[in-house]
Amino acid sequence: MSLEEKLGAVRDRHEELSKSLAEHPDPGSPDYTRMMKEFAEMEPVVAGIKELTLVRQEMAGLAELIGEGDDAEMRGMAEEEFHQLKEHLPELEHRIKVLLLPKDEADARNAVLEVRGGTGGEEAALFAGDLFTMYRRFAELAGWRTEILDYEETALCGCKTGSMLISGKGVFAQLKFESGVHRVQRVPVTETSGRIHTSAATVAVLPEAEEVDIAVEDKDLRIDTYRAQGAGGQHVNKTDSAVRITHLPTNIVVQCQDEKSQHKNRAKAMKMLRAKLYDEERRQRDAAMASARKSQVGSGDRSERIRTYNFPQGRVTDHRINLTLYKLERVLAGEALGELIEALQAEDEAARLAAIAEE
Repeated sequence: MSLEEKLGAVRDRHEELSKSLAEHPDPGSPDYTRMMKEFAEMEPVVAGIKELTLVRQEMAGLAELIGEGDDAEMRGMAEEEFHQLKEHLPELEHRIKVLLLPKDEADARNAVLEVRGGTGGEEAALFAGDLFTMYRRFAELAGWRTEILDYEETALCGCKTGSMLISGKGVFAQLKFESGVHRVQRVPVTETSGRIHTSAATVAVLPEAEEVDIAVEDKDLRIDTYRAQGAGGQHVNKTDSAVRITHLPTNIVVQCQDEKSQHKNRAKAMKMLRAKLYDEERRQRDAAMASARKSQVGSGDRSERIRTYNFPQGRVTDHRINLTLYKLERVLAGEALGELIEALQAEDEAARLAAIAEE
């Protein structure tokens, strides 16, 4: 289907929805809500189509004026305006094509972000702690809200495992490419001879799931309570309120020990469990669309090495798009992480547009 055919289909559907909503007998029904959501999602595309139509009409009028005008000054002004609009046209068409790309239904959701120390022992845990702090700072700078779901410290105050719920507009859309293995190259604080070590931490970003998304039955859960473990500190309370939940059908295990209240720990653990179950459901569904996933930046596979943080050189390299920033401290402070995220989003858009063009 050509771009013009797609634009025509969008206009027709938008008009159809507008009429159906105006005539709908029950504005409180789920059907009305579904149509309103679809209508709202189409609004930016329709606005772009209107702007594109207006630009084309203006260009046609200017072309006529240039071809028939006798006044040299007026013709010169028309030619200048025509060329300005002509230069703007590809950018406008590209923006509309991006808006027409299939949407990930999870993009607008909040996200559960989980960090785990990987290969490298205590140094890996310290790096995992650095990443956990980086994402919290990035979220704060973006105006998002963070809630720690679980955080287990090591003896040197590293992060054995930590997870947080990040809430705000379009959180998952911005953070979803952060899933994978993050590698660090630096001299560990435990190293006495000054040698550079390579360690790694794993990041998983999952869209938050609501109860309506994932039905979890009590009979499918094994819930254990235990005394919180760890090195102590602000994130750990040494009480018997820690909760571990095992989802028996999938054998997925989550735990939370961050709160003093067993009830609160259970509620947080259930948030993590629903997110993991929803993520697994999405992965199974996406497996049937493997060819489409190849057009995206990274697979979201947590075993995929995606980024290296090299302290001696002060650089951060994202291996998926071969982008290197010599802003390591600013990236870890959350200030320059957005540059990597924006580049990943742009690459993903370009890859998906190219895949559609080949169809």
